[in-house]
Order: sequence, then C-alpha cells, then structure tokens
Amino acid sequence: MRRTFSKGMILISVLVMLMTGCGQQGDLARQDTITTENVEDTFETGNKVFGDATVIELSDEEITVDGSVISMDSESAVYAANDIVFYLEGQDFTYGEGEESDAHSQKEADAHTVVHITKPGTYAVSGTLSAGQIAIDLGKAAKEDPNAVVTLILNGVDINCSVAPAVIFYNVYECGSDDEETAVSTVDTSAAGANVLIADESVNNVKGAYVARIYKPNSVVLSADGREVEDAKKLHKYDAAFYSKMSMNINSEEEGTGILNINAENEGLGSELHLTINGGNINIVSGNDGINTNEDEVSVTTVNGGSLKIRVNGKTGEGDGIDSNGWLVINGGTVIAEACSFSADAGIDSDMGIHINGGTVIATGNMLDHISESKQNYAVFQFASSQKGNTSYSLKNESGEVVVEYTLENDFMYLIFSSVDMAAGTYTMWQGDTQLAGSKGTSQGGFGGMMGGFKGGQMPEDMMPPKGMEFPERGEFPEEMEIPEGIEFQDRGDFPQGGEFQDREQRPGGNRGDFEGGENLEMSIEFLIEDGGSYFSNVKIAE
Repeated sequence: MRRTFSKGMILISVLVMLMTGCGQQGDLARQDTITTENVEDTFETGNKVFGDATVIELSDEEITVDGSVISMDSESAVYAANDIVFYLEGQDFTYGEGEESDAHSQKEADAHTVVHITKPGTYAVSGTLSAGQIAIDLGKAAKEDPNAVVTLILNGVDINCSVAPAVIFYNVYECGSDDEETAVSTVDTSAAGANVLIADESVNNVKGAYVARIYKPNSVVLSADGREVEDAKKLHKYDAAFYSKMSMNINSEEEGTGILNINAENEGLGSELHLTINGGNINIVSGNDGINTNEDEVSVTTVNGGSLKIRVNGKTGEGDGIDSNGWLVINGGTVIAEACSFSADAGIDSDMGIHINGGTVIATGNMLDHISESKQNYAVFQFASSQKGNTSYSLKNESGEVVVEYTLENDFMYLIFSSVDMAAGTYTMWQGDTQLAGSKGTSQGGFGGMMGGFKGGQMPEDMMPPKGMEFPERGEFPEEMEIPEGIEFQDRGDFPQGGEFQDREQRPGGNRGDFEGGENLEMSIEFLIEDGGSYFSNVKIAE
C-alpha cells in the first residue's frame, strides 16, 4: 500500500528550529516526534512519498536525484565524487596518530562513491551503496548560520563504507556551545543543523569504519631530535560509523516503526558536541563505544524516546555501551546497552553524571559509573563472578510479576535495571528460572569488579587486559607487574576476591567503581529497592 507523507510538520519543525535556537533548559530536554500532516506537494521515494524533499536514490549502477542522474558538479546541491576522507597507508609519524591497522590504500578509498549534500533542506534517501558515503557539508560558515539545517530522511538505505564513516555531517549549524563554564546537563538541540529522520516501516543498514587522527600538515611541531610529534592540530578524526561534527537529533516518524541498524568497526554513533535521540528503533553493534559524545565536560547525550539497543563486540579490545564525555540523560524510551565483555568498561558511562528520569534502562559491563540524582528508581547489581552472555535476567515484584527482563548477550559483572514500573518495594532476581541472592551495598565510585570480581585473582581465559596494560600470561596475575601510569593499587600482593582499583581521579559525575557490601553482609533472596538508587553486592545463585 502506498502512503502519502508531506511537508506539514517537517516544515513547522524547521521553522521552530530557526526561531528557538539551541541552549539550556530549565526542565528536562524534550522534543516531539516529527509528524506529517496536511500535505500538498509530494515527492516519491521507494514506496513512500515525502513533502518537499529532495529524493536521492542510491545504486551501485546509477544514483539519481529527483529522478535525474546525479551531478558531478561540486556547485550542485547534491553531487557525487570519489573524494572520501580516509587515513592513507604508508605515511610517517608526522602524518597522524593512526597505526597500520587504521590505514587504507588509495585504491580501496577510490572504490567509494561520496554523495555530497551541500545546501540546506530535507533529503529523502533510499537504495544501496555497497562502497560509499553520504557526506553533508554546507561550508565552514554554516556553523554560525541558523539556516544551515539539513534533515536526512532514511527510507530504506543500505550503505557500506570500509574506510570512513558511512554517514557524516561535517558543517551545518551548531546550536550549542562548547564553553565548559556554562555547560549543564539539560540542553535543547531542536535547532541543530544535523537532523536524521527514520522513516516509518523502513529498515536502514549502515556499516561503517572511522578515520584516525590526521594532523594539519603545517601545524606539526617536532621534538628537538625530530623523532616525535610534540604538538599538532587536528585536520581529521572521525571515530564512528554514523558521525556528526555538530550537535545532532535523531527522530522517528509518527508511528515510530522505522529501524536503523549500525554495524561499526570502531564506534557506532558519534557526535562532537550533543546528541539527542527522540525516536526510532536504533540497533548498534560496535567494535568500541556504541555511542560517544566527545566534548569533555560539555557534551550531553539525551534519550527522550524510541528503542536503543547497543552491543559492543570488543573487536578493538574495549568499549562502553554509551560513553558521554559530559552528561548522559535518559528521559524515556528503552535503552539496552551492553559494554565489551572483557574490558573495564560500563554499559552507561559519563564523566559528568548519569541521570535516569524515565523509560526502561538495562545496562551491563565490568565497571560501574556513578549514577547521579535521578527522577526514576534504579537498581545496580554487582555479581560475585563474571556472568556469561546469552542468559536471561529478570526482576519480579512481590506479586511475582516480571518488571524488567532481558536476555543479555555479553559477559558482565554489573547489571543496571530501571523502569517506570519499578516502584519501591521487595523484589526477587532471577537468572532464567534460577533465583539469585545478594547483599545490600552502597555506591562508592572508582574502578569496579573488572579486576577484583574474579575469584582467586583469575581472569577468564578469553578476557583481554585493559588498553595500555599487558600481562605476561593470562589467567593469573603475576606477583610483579608493571602498572600503567596513573593507576594505583592498594597495598596487596595479589588480587584477592573483591580487589579493586583505588584512588582514581575524582570526577564531577562520581568516579567509577566497586561499592560496599558483599560476603561480609547478610545474603538474601529478597532485594529491597528504595526510592532513588539501590545497590546490591555479591549477587549469585541462591543457596
């Protein structure tokens, strides 16, 4: 059945963006799902019609724009070229910070077609590009221009890029500020120049790589002996398969049935300032962080709605589920975030604070980041030993009703549950049909169970050491080992059960870590969840 959609609310949304600006909010950040009503002018793409959108049909044979073959003229609003930004192989240390595994050949890069979008507007994209990229760049002046706004409608795309992000916003309007002095945890990004709309009933597959840091050629300052780079400015560095240099919004259509699948060699979804997710079904499998917003002490990752499922496969050796260098604020929707199985990472991670104000949250990892004051109850469970993936965990209330349940794929030590249905009261915890028991604990911050939670100081055979730390042999910790700079241990010869990293730098959001409780406290099959946050230690199968 063909459905007709139009410009009505899309145009209204753009007008609102231009008038309101982007900034702080006194209350929770909120954006309504874009709807499409009162349509007159329409354009067709795939089996759907969108109002006033420029229609881009991708194909390995021929790309069309509003029905005509795509232009090769760089002055056009949409044009194609073989000019992808990537990390070139065979360069010396003055080129950038990339290693051999980050580099690609010119031949591999030239096989990619870049679809450039250079003018403000709404662009509906469908079709397949087996080696290519969509790149939005309205020019350097766009950052200060409230009219430099692009809405990219994903309506059944399949894009594969093996040398760089598959979708990237370079230059559009930046509605936010990177000023640390005025940074807060609640931001309104509705005026942002980078907007993504996931079309109803569409399935969109984006598989992408990344670009390691490349230096500006004339900015490199070498050491006296000429063997090291002492200082250099960044020319390029794009970590995620779906990336924006500016604040970005992701929305769904009114039914919210569209799907965006991101398969990432490194990070999945990234923004250099703020990221707001208002809707859509977003599934991310990543080699490193599933989501990363990377302006230190400024960036805000906000989830207001939709369904977000993240699994870090650890191909890079590490990775948080969601990693915000500023704040993480969850106001609604469903967030399922599984960190790397074998590294000291968290399902949800934030340098400045995590706030859970609504929705459903299920997060796992081998580390815990402190959760700040939140408007919705949450519970943190620290397990006595590493839990294997592909196992179901559930929380049941006093009536035996399941409040939260999910089958987790990755291994983990920490499990976070939060739900609007998780009222204060007594609960039971289950691993499949097996009942669990635990002790009441209190959050402390600092590194968590990644190192100390394995009995006898042993690590699972398939566990890799954290980045920057090498062990002579896996399995047991040697009596003497070199500790990376900045990490200090307690005065312990070995790593006994419950051992932990100590004295990690205190951060505004609370430093990471283990919490009090465990074998020395009374074990119980009843978990008393109080208003606010509740913490439980030494969780294991009930005896």
